[in-house]
Amino acid sequence: MFNLVLFGPPGSGKGTQSENIVKSYKLLHISTGDLLRDEVSRHTPLGTEAKKYMDQGMLVPDEVVIGMISGKIDDAPDARGFVFDGFPRTRPQAEALDKLLEFKNTQIHLVLSLEVPEPDLIKRLVGRGATSGRSDDTEEVITKRIKEYHLKTQPVAHYYNEQGKLEQVTGDHTIADTFKALTKHINKYLLPVA
Repeated sequence: MFNLVLFGPPGSGKGTQSENIVKSYKLLHISTGDLLRDEVSRHTPLGTEAKKYMDQGMLVPDEVVIGMISGKIDDAPDARGFVFDGFPRTRPQAEALDKLLEFKNTQIHLVLSLEVPEPDLIKRLVGRGATSGRSDDTEEVITKRIKEYHLKTQPVAHYYNEQGKLEQVTGDHTIADTFKALTKHINKYLLPVA
């Protein structure tokens, strides 16, 4: 089982590249946002627990999220592997994920970090906001989100870099060129499914 974490600031193309990776390598996508919404809509015990926090505008505790990830992995025993998107966001989450995967006799094999210059991110997000009508499309809000990302995820990148698992990929090329750069790293561990 091959496990990949895809990192990148808001607007770096994580969603698009996750889809490409999932399609090419037949991996399962784990997005914590999707997991939370799914568990809440199905009224599972973890979903009910998560909803209590979400209704109060609080972050869902790491152990609840880890529990959901554990369930998702258990639901797919024959999976080739997983792409983790949006998780881990903090060093304690990375450590908890490592413990969980170790318990399941696997690990994070590769962490790919999409690097895009801040002016490009702002331009992309302002453009996306204009077409999608998202409320967070002002330059000021976007800049705050990018700073917050760097503050919180720098320690996570450092954590995986210490383990020799982090690879930085320039993400300001075309979607196809960025994907090609990502696959160079993934192909060292797993080949695409024809």
